[in-house]
This record gives sequence, C-alpha cells and structure tokens, in this order.
Amino acid sequence: MGSKTSPTPASSIQNPSFKEALAVWAKIGVLSFGGPAGQIALMHRVLVDERRWISDDHFLRALNFCMLLPGPEAMQLAIYVGRLLHGTFGGLVAGLLFVLPGAMVVLALSIAYALFGHVQLVEAAFVGIKAAVLVIVIEALLRVARRALRRPQDWIIAAAAFVGIFFFAVPFPLVIAAAAFIGYVLVESRGQAVSPAANPNPVKFTDTLRTAGLWLDALDRPTAPAPASVFGRDHVFTDMAIFFSKLAVVTFGGAYSVLAYMAQQAVETYGWLSAGEMLDGLGLAETTPGPLILVTEFVGFLAGYRFAGNPKLAFGLLGAAVTLWATFVPCFLWIFVGAPYVERLSTNPRLASALSGVTAAVVGVILNLSLWFALHVFFAKVEPVWQGPLRLWRPDPSTLDVEAVVLACLAAVLLLRLKLGIAATLAISAGAALAWFMLTGGA
Repeated sequence: MGSKTSPTPASSIQNPSFKEALAVWAKIGVLSFGGPAGQIALMHRVLVDERRWISDDHFLRALNFCMLLPGPEAMQLAIYVGRLLHGTFGGLVAGLLFVLPGAMVVLALSIAYALFGHVQLVEAAFVGIKAAVLVIVIEALLRVARRALRRPQDWIIAAAAFVGIFFFAVPFPLVIAAAAFIGYVLVESRGQAVSPAANPNPVKFTDTLRTAGLWLDALDRPTAPAPASVFGRDHVFTDMAIFFSKLAVVTFGGAYSVLAYMAQQAVETYGWLSAGEMLDGLGLAETTPGPLILVTEFVGFLAGYRFAGNPKLAFGLLGAAVTLWATFVPCFLWIFVGAPYVERLSTNPRLASALSGVTAAVVGVILNLSLWFALHVFFAKVEPVWQGPLRLWRPDPSTLDVEAVVLACLAAVLLLRLKLGIAATLAISAGAALAWFMLTGGA
C-alpha cells in the first residue's frame, strides 16, 4: 500500500510535557461536540495527526479496548491516552478535562431550563454546531479507514460490522467478539502484528487489586450508603444513587445503547420528568461538548430540584453531582485496572491480531454512528422500519432541515476546502446558525 495508509512511524512520535498536554486536553474538552463519533474524530485529529503524541496503531488499539467497556468510550479513550503519556495523574487530568467543560455547560442549561424553559438562542446556535460536527466526523472516518483498513480482510470485517449493526441491529458485543475471533484465526496471513521492541513491564496482580479496591471504594461511598444514611432509603437521592450506579456498569456499546432504558425508567418508573422534558435533555446533551451520557446530569438536576425539598437550587446541584459521580467514576476504574493488561496483550502476535480485527470492526461502528448522526441532523423525524430481520432507517422527507443542510455545506467548505481549524469551523457555523435564526425570526 502507499504511504497514505502507513501508520504514524514510531520515530515521529512526540513526547509532550505535562503542561503542553494540559492545554491540549482542555481544548479537546471544550471542543468535544458530536457524541462519540465526533469526539473520537477530534482526538484522532489532534493526538495522532497534529500533535503526533500517539501512533495510529496505538490509538486504534486503545479505542478497541474502550469500545469493549461499559460507559462513554470517548472519555475512556482520553483517560487511556492521558495515562499513557503521563501516568495515573495524566489519566485523571485527561478524563476530568474531557468531561468538566460539558458538565458545566449542561448544568448551566439545566438551571436555565428549570427556571425559564426552552432557551431558543442556545438551541439555534447548536444547529450550526451539529452541522459542523457532522463534517468533522466524516473527515475523521475517512482518515481512520485509510489507516486501519490495510488488508482485504480488514475491509470485509468493517463492512460486515457496519451491515450487522446498521441493518440488523446485531448487539455490539457480538460484533466485536466475532471480529476478534476472525482476527485471531487469521493471524498467520496478517504477518507480524506488533513490533518486537514493544514489551511493557509485567503487571503485578496485587497492584491491580489495590487499584480496583481504591476506585470501587470511591464509587461506593458517595453513591449508595451516604444518601441512604443521610436522607433515608426512600429519598430521591438514594434512588438516583442506586439507579445511576447500576446504569454505569451496563452501558456496553456506548451511551446510545442505554439511553432508551434510562429515559423509560426516569420518566415512567421514577417520574422525575416528563417524556417531552427527557427529549429536551437528550437534545441538550447531543449539542453540548462532552459525552452524550451527560444527559444523566440534566435528569439528576431536575429530580433534585423538584423532589428533594428546599432550597431547590442547592438540591438540584447535589442531584447533578450524585449522577455525575456515579456515571463517570467507573470510567477511571476500567482504564486504570485494564489498560496495563491491554499493553501486555498487544505484544502477543495472535492476541494483537484479534485486536486488529476489532480495529477493523470499529471502522464499521463509526460509520454506523456517522450515518445515524447525519440522518438525525438533517431530518427532524427518523423512524426505524423493520422488514423481517432487516432494519431500515426511514426519514420523513417533510421534516428535512434545509438550514442544517446549508450549514453542513458551509462547514465542509471551511474545514475541507479552506482548511480552517475545528474551533474556527464550529464558531463560524454557530454564528451562521444564529444569523439564520435572526433573519427568519425563528421560523
């Protein structure tokens, strides 16, 4: 294959200072719009293409592992790379900076929502942001595919993964397991999977147990015993702590796989908010930086604000804090416990080949997320239609958002033709959306 598809050479990998990495993680946290597809695209562009802090192979291997875990895979990827660059403290900082900007924005919008209802100017600006993110995702998909799909079997695995998820709704873990098995079997035809020089230090099992115990204790204390002992077993905070703690360990396949269940429980079982309000919360989370699962913060704030008592704002803030802690602490647990073993496994040719199969499947998964995102950006109403085992996504042509199409074209020119940066593209697209809103009077 040509040089375009070759991985980033090890000799070109840069070793950033902690101060330099801190600024970049803060930038990524502020610009991480567009759900997992957009966030992964952003990190690949910044960490692999621009900064060259990690190779393509290492980035994709980390992504493979994170997509196997429960919880937001993009945040876990940030923790993984942060740990790789600067140890445990680097992972902590990368994870916190990835989620805190979005958490602050969602909290501000949740307070405004509780006090005033819809904030039209914010919603208008986010139309432009979503359109720009779509272009960012497509650009990254093409880059990742060129580098990850190097052999015929990679293309076959990626295509099969996409078809299985998009058209047949095959469970994500099953797709990944099949891809890993195929990669494992085809090790002989793939050649040497890893560099012999890559030989991380052995992992001490006692260190693993110590790390797991530390993070399990950190997760358990504020989210289950504390609310029950302070407020009682039947209090809304206790219900939130238990529910969101359980939710954090079953969200395999990313936030999309669990949002329907969470929404149903929050609306029908607990009655914390209405179905319409739940949709508004999802809309806020989709159009703000950070993981989509930040919608839990919106739910937690409204539940605390409405049902915990007075002062309402203080209890709303506490509800948001409880859900954030329960949702994101497990991300650090999975990475700090599992990442050292992934580094070791990658030195085994057969296991590394299995991970390469997963890498190819991940391209199909990102394509699935990209198309799903595009349909929901351009059309207000998109419904799944089943024809036997086949699932087709049918957009309602009458709900086509002409504004979103025009803004996406603008973003494509800015990013792909004029080569503007991501921040400038997002800012101009948001400004154009606000201008559209003003000229049309919000129609």
